[in-house]
Amino acid sequence: MIDLELNSSTDLKSEGKSFYWASFFLPKNSKKNAGILYSICRYFDDIADKNSEDQTNYLKSSIEEIKNNKNNKINVFLKKNKINNSIFIDLIEGLILDQKKIRIQNKEELIKYSYHVAGTVGLMMSKIIGVKHKNASKSAIDLGIGMQLTNIARDVYEDSKMKRIYLPSNWIPNISLKNLNDVHEFSSENDIKISNAINKLINLSEKFYINGFAGLKYIPFSTRLGIFIAANVYRGIGIKIKFSKKKYFRERVYLNSLEKFLITIRSILVFIFIPLINYQYQKIRDSLPNENL
Repeated sequence: MIDLELNSSTDLKSEGKSFYWASFFLPKNSKKNAGILYSICRYFDDIADKNSEDQTNYLKSSIEEIKNNKNNKINVFLKKNKINNSIFIDLIEGLILDQKKIRIQNKEELIKYSYHVAGTVGLMMSKIIGVKHKNASKSAIDLGIGMQLTNIARDVYEDSKMKRIYLPSNWIPNISLKNLNDVHEFSSENDIKISNAINKLINLSEKFYINGFAGLKYIPFSTRLGIFIAANVYRGIGIKIKFSKKKYFRERVYLNSLEKFLITIRSILVFIFIPLINYQYQKIRDSLPNENL
């Protein structure tokens, strides 16, 4: 990890454009620490995704380093922000899963995977912004899972090129990697199946976003709007995909600056009436490891 650089804005600005947009609504210190957390997560995500060789050994050695070296720069950052390093280790274990050919079998497996690679980030972020209520953790995790489900819906084509299928196999029976990643393998029947599964995924993400919003009341008021905007901007990607109806895009769907601006304005208006909306947490998943740390 000697090449890991902790930075508060460089990675966020270049790689996490939706989060960078929303970060302007966070207090200065929360924005700084959120940026550093993003840079750490991005470092390991790039190792897991951008190397042609299996990085399992490196990721496992990183887990041992974090467990045993209290002076490791990641441990120093986690301790400073009162984050148990077991949560971060859960994240790396999710990235280890990505080193093999991925074929998610069912919804339960999808949710568990999404916890590892994103629910953990939601949980760590809640510590960074000073959330203390014991009931807040489950909402923080669910918000992270909701964002990951959006991420999966957006990246079906790109993930399939890396031999990863995160859409549950029982949602897309008889659909192969070739159906997902070959632009010449066009079939309206198969594309409708894939699109239906993506829309089902987006509908599932909505339930997790609502659970995330149910925890807004636990977030310090100074950071609450920023988190709400970040979630809604990311959520907007899924909504945009749904508008495509039965079309399976073999490319990434992005929000342009105007779309982000409109979502931000709408989020601010909705935010004013959140006490009246009264989002309620619903149990939609099993308990997950370390969610009460």
